[in-house]
Amino acid sequence: MNTQHIETLIIGAGQAGLATGSSLQRLGRPFLIVDAEGRVGDHWRNQWDSLRLYTPAKYDGLPGLPFPQEPWSYPGKDDVAAYLESFTLHKDLPVRTSTTVDAVRARPGGGHAVDLGADTITCDNVVVATGTFGRTPYVPSVAADLDPSITQLHSSAYRRPDQLRPGRVLVVGASHSGTDIAYELALTHETVLCGRDPGQFPVRFDSRRIRTVFPVLMFAWRHVLTRRTPIGRKVMAHARFHGAPMLRVKREDLRERGVERLTERVTGVADGLPVVGDRRVDVQNVVWCTGFGQRFGWIHLDVFQEDGWPREFRGVVEDAPGLYFCGLSFQYSFSSMLLPGIGRDAEHVARHIARRASRHQERPSSGHPRALSSRSGGGAHGSPRGSRQSTAGVRAPRMGDGL
Repeated sequence: MNTQHIETLIIGAGQAGLATGSSLQRLGRPFLIVDAEGRVGDHWRNQWDSLRLYTPAKYDGLPGLPFPQEPWSYPGKDDVAAYLESFTLHKDLPVRTSTTVDAVRARPGGGHAVDLGADTITCDNVVVATGTFGRTPYVPSVAADLDPSITQLHSSAYRRPDQLRPGRVLVVGASHSGTDIAYELALTHETVLCGRDPGQFPVRFDSRRIRTVFPVLMFAWRHVLTRRTPIGRKVMAHARFHGAPMLRVKREDLRERGVERLTERVTGVADGLPVVGDRRVDVQNVVWCTGFGQRFGWIHLDVFQEDGWPREFRGVVEDAPGLYFCGLSFQYSFSSMLLPGIGRDAEHVARHIARRASRHQERPSSGHPRALSSRSGGGAHGSPRGSRQSTAGVRAPRMGDGL
């Protein structure tokens, strides 16, 4: 068993984890970032092929490195992956990839122990940056009763239309990911989209009008819809537990492409086929665009609410000193779930860590093992010599915090 100590361990090398590390680096605090993926940006590479951000490139850069694309273009998923990898190298951030986090535990006397297979890292602070809405795909229990001949995919496993069998497709869930996928599938398959109508964003993303509207939206998302305002708290509850409105694809787009629209939910199964409302729908494929659940069972600390979300404010967990989150939906404001909002949240967490470290430095030494430097560990593409290699473990969720 190998044990190391680092002042701050960041779990997750997505945009939230990298931004937090960059802020800590600027403040002169040592840290290490670990991630289960084999390469920085792999979470984005593993999204469906046609995915693009809903925010223009001019707003998508993390602090210190603009996004290298036309300002009013919308980066694709591979563009985001390449950018995050470039950011890691540009900032020379210490990232250990292919590293599974099995458990986070409190240490007697303070701090935390993080288990990574046979190895353990002790740390004063842990920042959990594993995704916006959760990392466990949610599929309704009725899916198990469907005829085995029906091809079923959760949106997290969907990449392109040729994964599906010939024939009719039912897309379940009509938020932005569901409508985007249904719109794409309608080119090759007869497509039915079911689920409540969540409303739609009124402006076309490819129109010149968006250049006037978007700055106003960003101001509202950052400064009006926050956890400090009544309207922000109301929107927070909806954002965390219900689907967002249709964004790029509109109702008329679905109609023009021949998508059959049902506003009822899947209520059961009859003769092996899904029942929507009180109607049996004959399909050969089902794509579940039904979201994710927060599952933090690997964090062995009593800091979670009944709904699975941590008890935190702006990422700081008062019930467990030294435990932080970054990248959560509505961590502080609506913009927290978007690339343009990550930098502010990461800076807040980093400053809290720095203040805590300064207070601890005024106390006698605790006798921790020798701390890792912020430059120690592997580079952006691999693990340090002798570290455990693993491809399973902590992964970001389907809807990353930059969408």
